[in-house]
Amino acid sequence: MQAAQSAVRSSQRDRGERGDWTDFAHTAPGTLAGRYMRRFWHPVYRSEDLPTGCAMPLKIMGEDYSLYRGEDGAAHALAFRCAHRGTQLSTGWVEGHNLRCFYHGWVYGPDGQCVEQPAEPEPFCGRIKIRSYPVEEYLGLIFAYQGVGEPPPFQRYPDLEQSGTLKVTTYVRPCNFFNNVENGLDPAHVPFTHGSGHDFGPADVWSMRVVESEFGITTYRDRAHGPVQVNEFGMPNVLLRIGARRDQDALAWRVPVDDENHVSFNVDHIRRPGDSGPAQVEPDAAPRQRDMVSELSGRVLAGELSMDDVSHNASLINIQDTVTQAGQGVIADRSSEHLGRSDVAIVMIRELWLRELRALAEGRELKHWWRSQPAARS
Repeated sequence: MQAAQSAVRSSQRDRGERGDWTDFAHTAPGTLAGRYMRRFWHPVYRSEDLPTGCAMPLKIMGEDYSLYRGEDGAAHALAFRCAHRGTQLSTGWVEGHNLRCFYHGWVYGPDGQCVEQPAEPEPFCGRIKIRSYPVEEYLGLIFAYQGVGEPPPFQRYPDLEQSGTLKVTTYVRPCNFFNNVENGLDPAHVPFTHGSGHDFGPADVWSMRVVESEFGITTYRDRAHGPVQVNEFGMPNVLLRIGARRDQDALAWRVPVDDENHVSFNVDHIRRPGDSGPAQVEPDAAPRQRDMVSELSGRVLAGELSMDDVSHNASLINIQDTVTQAGQGVIADRSSEHLGRSDVAIVMIRELWLRELRALAEGRELKHWWRSQPAARS
């Protein structure tokens, strides 16, 4: 524990070579953490929010690009700007499976190859190709791979493919993604931040066992009432809770928008009596409620509202988590922390990140994180 804390403190003082591999927060292109994050597939958009024939601008990890759905229903991702005069491609038109620029009509295929230049008497399309990104759709989400070279195998979650309903939601939180990553490994906050109504208390956290797995981290927590609770964290930013409730599984990715904001993509798999066939995505019925979370949380942090003032809000848990995480600072200063026994999982996630980033910085082999089978239940 002390070694991890010491390494994190050093990152605040030393922005040199050592500081790079102790910096988890900055993921823009060219940063070490950004290079690491780009070795993985990440969700970037909800499937239901991208209609056929629609193009959208998108920013993930400080990188802008264009996301569109062709007339055949397939989603594609291209560079943000047209190679001709640099205007924003998402303002253009989807034609078939291609994207036409709004400015001068240049057309790009899903692979980024320019296929038409209407105003050129002697087109030179063959010499023009913009970047394209591999895309997959799964569990009601659109995933993209922003790394270089061939993408790694795409991780699937068979538990959530079983009969039931998928509730797919997102929220944007005004703080660094790592604040939320660590929050998912911090059960000690639950009875205080989220109040009563939970079947465990602070003392139950003391019995928590934490192990490194092939996927990332598995936590086992004894409870005074009920079975051992098992949560799985997948490197670098995935939280999986099979049996989060008796009839529900929960899966979430914390994805940087930039260094000061992140988006959480959440899939809840709900099992109901009589369910049959593959899991089906349920349309989101309450997107506007989540739009108010950042405003209300900001007012609480500014002292304009108290938590009691928002206690009946339908998005209360999101507000509570936003207040605590943004309250750590947009990018948390971890050099002044005093970690304890209840922070064992937080210490481990930092150690794993330190180990992987240092290996990447030194050109050594990285661990291949993969969930081949569910964590053993106790």
